[in-house]
Amino acid sequence: MNIGLIEKAAEVIRNARYLVAFTGAGISVESGIPPFRGENGLWEKHHPLFMEIEHFKKKPLQSWIKIKETFYDKLIDAEPNLAHKVLAKMEERSFLESIITQNIDHLHQKAGNRYVYELHGTYRQLVCMECRSEYEISFANLNYLPPTCYVCKGILKPDMVFFNEPLPAFAQKRALVEARRADVFLIIGTTAEVLPAAEIPEEAQKNGAKIIEINIRPSHFTHTITDIFLEGKATEVLMKLGEYLYL
Repeated sequence: MNIGLIEKAAEVIRNARYLVAFTGAGISVESGIPPFRGENGLWEKHHPLFMEIEHFKKKPLQSWIKIKETFYDKLIDAEPNLAHKVLAKMEERSFLESIITQNIDHLHQKAGNRYVYELHGTYRQLVCMECRSEYEISFANLNYLPPTCYVCKGILKPDMVFFNEPLPAFAQKRALVEARRADVFLIIGTTAEVLPAAEIPEEAQKNGAKIIEINIRPSHFTHTITDIFLEGKATEVLMKLGEYLYL
């Protein structure tokens, strides 16, 4: 870990007028949640067909069995790690304005962050495919699949973005607003190779934001828009940054 770069990044953060964080799967790996892509990623172990919206509509039980095994059995007991907690402390101390996340795990909110925009939705909410009623996950008994709507008996779907579904309009709009407001933009644990999420850091940079990137290896951002690249695990780098910010 390059301490000189950590000091430089901490100074940029201290002087930021409007700091926004942009997080991906890498921040949650140390909470026991595997990434979708890359080595040991979910799509290496599971064919993603069960997360395609048309497949879900045709075969909801088949999809739900895989969704429960792949997501719910891991996510319900997952806890925020030190990286999530440092970001929550940064918000509490008024260093950080908001978080834009590609994660569906709700760990930023669990750690204490209040202003979190979930680009890919959340596992904690279900929505009826028929009447669009919404439910907290605690409403559903996942021992009986697929879960159904109390109002109309329609099939409930996890309120996360499936393949061939658009991003939630509100989250996408707010993410772009936050990216354009930022004068410092902190990328953590993501290569953001999937559009349209990948465009958000570029939008921040285009509007004059300084880009700080924390990743275990260089990404396509590193040599294009990043100003300060901090190589390492999210927990280790953010803990060290937190020390320099006197959190």
